[in-house]
Amino acid sequence: MAFNDKFFDKVKKRSGVDKNTILGLAKKLQEKDLKDEGTLREVIQTLSNMTGKGVSKEQEDKIINAVVNDKVPKDMGNMF
Repeated sequence: MAFNDKFFDKVKKRSGVDKNTILGLAKKLQEKDLKDEGTLREVIQTLSNMTGKGVSKEQEDKIINAVVNDKVPKDMGNMF
């Protein structure tokens, strides 16, 4: 899936995270098992720190459940 600059602009506007940071994180994630709970918790905390937005234990559990059970939207562009 190719993302254009418009997508990254929307993400930056909403989260404060720039394109290079997102691409750097994506590169690191390519080598990780995103069905592993520990990995997912690490990613969630990293994103939380990057955006300066806290994630409660309950929210974290819901995110992990959605990812592990393939309940994440396939079209990421519509999320922003």
